[in-house]
Amino acid sequence: MNQDFIQNFERDIIKKYRKDLWSKFIKAIQKYELVNEGDKIAIAMSGGKDSLIMAKLFQELKKHPLVNFDIEFISMDPGFSPENLALQFDNAKLLGVPLNIEKSQIFDILREATSGKPCYLCAKMRRGFLYSQAEKLGCNKLALGHHFDDVIETTMMNVLYAGSFHTMLPKVKSDNFEGIELIRPLYLIKEEAILKIMNAHNIVTMDCGCELSTCDITSKRFVIKQLIKQLKIESPDIDKNIFRAAENVDLNGIYRYIKNKEEHIIYDEWVKNNE
Repeated sequence: MNQDFIQNFERDIIKKYRKDLWSKFIKAIQKYELVNEGDKIAIAMSGGKDSLIMAKLFQELKKHPLVNFDIEFISMDPGFSPENLALQFDNAKLLGVPLNIEKSQIFDILREATSGKPCYLCAKMRRGFLYSQAEKLGCNKLALGHHFDDVIETTMMNVLYAGSFHTMLPKVKSDNFEGIELIRPLYLIKEEAILKIMNAHNIVTMDCGCELSTCDITSKRFVIKQLIKQLKIESPDIDKNIFRAAENVDLNGIYRYIKNKEEHIIYDEWVKNNE
C-alpha cells in the first residue's frame, strides 16, 4: 500500500501539479544553473513540507536527469521532541525518502547561551552543521528548501527591519566551507503549491520543530507574511513585483551600495564623471 501511495504522489508531481511544482523546479535549475555535470548534492531534510517536496523533486530528477549527478539525503536533530522525530521518520518512510539523521545539541546550547529570540543563531548553527555533514560526504553542493515566499519575505524583512536591500540568492558559495555551494532549487515555487499537494495527500509535517520557549509565532516573518497577504488583495501581483525588484535594480536610482564589503557612493561617482 505504501508503494502505491508513493507512486501516486510522484505521479501528481509530474502530472497534476506539474505547472506549479515540476516545471518551476526545472526552470530554476536551468535558469540559475543549480545542477551541473558531476555534482554531488546534499539534500537537507528538516522534517518540514518544503524539504520533503524538494527531496521528491530530486528523486524525480534522478529518473529524468538533465546531467549526471549524485545526491545524499542529510538531516540533523537539534533536539527535537520524540513526537517531532517520529513525525519526521514517518513522513520520510511514507514518501520513500531515506534519512541520515545526525544528533546535535543546538537547542541545549541556545537555552544556555541566549535570551530573547534565538532564531537567527539557531538557523546559523543548523546550517553550519549541515555544511559539515555535506563536507563529510564529499558533496560540493548543499540544497536547502527555501521557496518563492521565503525569498520575498526575506527581501521585505531586510527593507523594513534592517534598512537594507538584500535578498536570498538562488545559489551562493560558502565562506566557511571551501568548495561547497548552497543552492535553493525551490526558488520559483510558491508555498501555496507545496501546501496543495501535501494537503491533497493528507500529509502533516512539523514546522521548524523549535523546542525553545522563546520561539514565538508573532515573529517578524509572520508579520511580513500577513502584510504581503493583505497587499495582494488590492494588487494580486505584489509578490511577483517584490521578487522581480531584485532583478530590476536601477543603479541610477541608488545613492549608495556595497559590493564585496566595499562602499560605493553613486552620487559622488556621478558628480566626478560629470565635472
